[in-house]
Amino acid sequence: MRMRYQLREYDVRPGEMEEWVADWEAKIRPLRINHGFEVVGAWVVEGESRFVWILGHEDFEVADARYYESEERRSMTPDPARHLSGNRATFMTRVSGS
Repeated sequence: MRMRYQLREYDVRPGEMEEWVADWEAKIRPLRINHGFEVVGAWVVEGESRFVWILGHEDFEVADARYYESEERRSMTPDPARHLSGNRATFMTRVSGS
């Protein structure tokens, strides 16, 4: 099975980027890894309230559903998503040799 990647772009509420990044690093990233995801990297877009990250999994949709249904994710309080005002997700295919 091939690794499937997704680009996620989050609009972070004004003034909340620092808190969002702290929650993402402490809660979301480790839990994604525990659910078998590869976290390729994360970036803050300069001059914008936008956070971008790429993650991958061979069985992405199934693993993503399990992640959101997990007790660990459902019990995150306060929910890190409180810092977000919008999001977009795009599946991508790695180019050979990159």
